[in-house]
Amino acid sequence: MDTLIMAAQLLLGLSILVGLHELGHLLTAKMFDMRVEKFSIGFPPKIAGFKWGETEYSIGAIPLGGFVKISGMVDESMDTEQMASEPQPWEFRSKPAWQRLIVMLGGIIVNVITGIVIFVVLVYQKGETFYSRDQVVEHGIVAYDIGRMIGFQDGDRILDINGQPYRSINDLSSGEALLSSDGFYTVERDGEIIRIEIPRGFINSFSNEESMMRFINIRSPFEVGEIMPNSPASRIGLQPKDKIIGVNDHSIYYFNELQAALADNKGQEALIIVERAGQKIEKPVNVSEEGTIGIAINPLIEPVVQRYGIGESVVKGTERAFGVVIINAKALGKMFTGEVSAKNVSGPIGMAKIYGNRWDWVKFWSITGLISMILAFMNLLPIPALDGGHVMFLLYEMVSGQAPSDRFLENAQKVGMVVLLALMVFAIGNDILKIFTT
Repeated sequence: MDTLIMAAQLLLGLSILVGLHELGHLLTAKMFDMRVEKFSIGFPPKIAGFKWGETEYSIGAIPLGGFVKISGMVDESMDTEQMASEPQPWEFRSKPAWQRLIVMLGGIIVNVITGIVIFVVLVYQKGETFYSRDQVVEHGIVAYDIGRMIGFQDGDRILDINGQPYRSINDLSSGEALLSSDGFYTVERDGEIIRIEIPRGFINSFSNEESMMRFINIRSPFEVGEIMPNSPASRIGLQPKDKIIGVNDHSIYYFNELQAALADNKGQEALIIVERAGQKIEKPVNVSEEGTIGIAINPLIEPVVQRYGIGESVVKGTERAFGVVIINAKALGKMFTGEVSAKNVSGPIGMAKIYGNRWDWVKFWSITGLISMILAFMNLLPIPALDGGHVMFLLYEMVSGQAPSDRFLENAQKVGMVVLLALMVFAIGNDILKIFTT
């Protein structure tokens, strides 16, 4: 069932984005009176379709893309017979270069608009929820294995990133922070100011969503929440809203301190000190072999909830959308220098995992907006067979006044298709490798 939910979200998200992308090409082509022969979401073989006017609309069996077939255009169809005939007024090749350029940018523009609209709506409806810098400085952090790897310790109070104050704990693991050159965190530890360097290539440690949970988090004061039936906690009479303030001779205030104290007493009896209605109660408890006593906890610090009006949401949503593009451009650049591993490239399996195995509409639209901006960025890359390749040749034509020959464009298209196929195989190979190594 988990796999089906992930696959369903991926297929729905891609179908929306691919459909809108190809619609951008279709509408701009028709705007300039070009004949659009086919519009397909998914690649052949065709599952279903219909013809309306001059255009055949269809759904393909391979749901990892789509295409628009515009008359008189050198594309993946490799229709050399049509290109050998005399140009017709309704064909792509008969139109001015600036019109052809707009058609090729049409899909990218629609993906950008889609990403911006999604983020603007999410910001307006949900606002932002986060732990602030002041809360992090007040309570300090819990450092998990990835955080400890670069030198963080429990209780560190992070003052800034790269010498600049931050707003949210999320900024500490943002792409902007992890991709910065010679980046560092300024930390207060036991009254001393220290500097923790961000190692070159550290972002490679965050290969999936789960790894983010193994970096750092804010320390939280807590009280007892739900108590598991027949657990050590239930047998000694712990109650919801009790505060555990000590284990043996260790004072307890934060939840991570309780976890550490219980871990030191695995499989043993420990004395816990509980504060209830202003009174202190001591209770011996048998700690399980896993270092637990069978309680859930209620955090006693509340995250900041920031709401925005429509104007602020437009600004914030647009910033967030283009922030995705900037981060991906930086990551791609550092991939060529070897600082970012190419193993971070994900295919459809990796994308499905990002959506997750639970249907959460807020997360679904957040991921879909992110993918929309990434698709726009990737499609703009100057690779033949991508929109960016066509844009590159059209810009050359507009500057030089001479169009590349059809034979050159056909060969470039073939090279581009081989490159894209190789990238797809590489990405799927990465996905399969991660299944067996994580």
